[in-house]
Amino acid sequence: MSAGLVVVLAVAVGVPLLLGLLPVLRVPAALLEIVVGVLIGPSVLGWVTPDETVRAIALLGLSFLLFLAGSEVDLRRFRGRFGRRVAVSMAISLVGAAAVTAVLLALGVGGAVLVGVALLATSLGLVVPVLSDAGVLARPVGRIALAGASAGEVAAVVLLSVGLAGTDTPLAGRLLLLALLLAALGVIALAVLGVEHSTRLTGVIARLADTSAQIRVRLTVLLVAGLALAAQALGFEAILGAFLAGLLVRALDPDPAVTHPLYPVKLEAVGYGLLVPVFFVTSGLTLDLSGLVAHPAALATVPAFLLALLVVRGLPAVAFRRELERRELVAVGLLQATSLPFLLAVVEIGSETGLLDPAVGAGLVAAGLVSVLLFPAAALVVLPKPTPVPV
Repeated sequence: MSAGLVVVLAVAVGVPLLLGLLPVLRVPAALLEIVVGVLIGPSVLGWVTPDETVRAIALLGLSFLLFLAGSEVDLRRFRGRFGRRVAVSMAISLVGAAAVTAVLLALGVGGAVLVGVALLATSLGLVVPVLSDAGVLARPVGRIALAGASAGEVAAVVLLSVGLAGTDTPLAGRLLLLALLLAALGVIALAVLGVEHSTRLTGVIARLADTSAQIRVRLTVLLVAGLALAAQALGFEAILGAFLAGLLVRALDPDPAVTHPLYPVKLEAVGYGLLVPVFFVTSGLTLDLSGLVAHPAALATVPAFLLALLVVRGLPAVAFRRELERRELVAVGLLQATSLPFLLAVVEIGSETGLLDPAVGAGLVAAGLVSVLLFPAAALVVLPKPTPVPV
């Protein structure tokens, strides 16, 4: 057993208990897990250095986090005129990201394109609880915020994998490989639909679903690992396969809470109960704060990246100015600019490939931490309170 893993698991247990005992600390658990990881890691106290066991489980956590993010994307949100508004919003984001990338290139910042892509994502998993707490999930502002966050997540993952895949294959070749991966996804979907029409197989799956076999969970884990491996074999980042696995699961079962109520709970138990917290704590352990603190210029990147998040993801909310009030537009902009898990993934990839300077990566993650700490809370303050229904 790895001593480092035991410490990481202890942090994963201690953080939610602390937040439960001290409700005045209204911060996301993921944020605190990363901060504690930084404190006990090599950058500060030096108590824990992530070993191979911790890194392997953290990688699984990243894959499962992207899978869960993909499974939250409901493709039905992008239909009709509403879908066109989302497309306009995403186009504004792409222009903003391109502008930020151009500025970074002019300043000679290494990994400028990687940073530009990273800024496109929104933490969908952090946006949903905020909208739920505000009681606006079913209102237009809630649907728009979810659709905008979903579009950003999809665009960021695809662009990262296609545009920055770790291969020398030309762009046209990578697009062809992406088509092959999507074709494989279609074959899997057809196979699943075929199974659903087999009374015998569906009966077996239904019988084993809530026994010690937990067959639906095992099939899902196999799908995540298989598509991640397939994406990697084709020269893409493994996160693309994990994300596509989530999209596929949600597309095949658009309302899992209704059709299989226990299934989403079990997936969250595997992800948020074990794998994802290890990823967050390990991200803190590996975050290079020394380079950020030692160089004032690098430290200045934190507010600059925070502003870039607002420009790239917050400003595009103006595409919905006809549908929303001014305060709702501000709230949607703040929620869309809330980003952390994908920034962590990009910094991890940038570190492995040598494309991103460690100090720049630390500044990007620090900006993400601040966005998670400030933007959702500000959105809750700005959002108009729902009108109570008379009894």
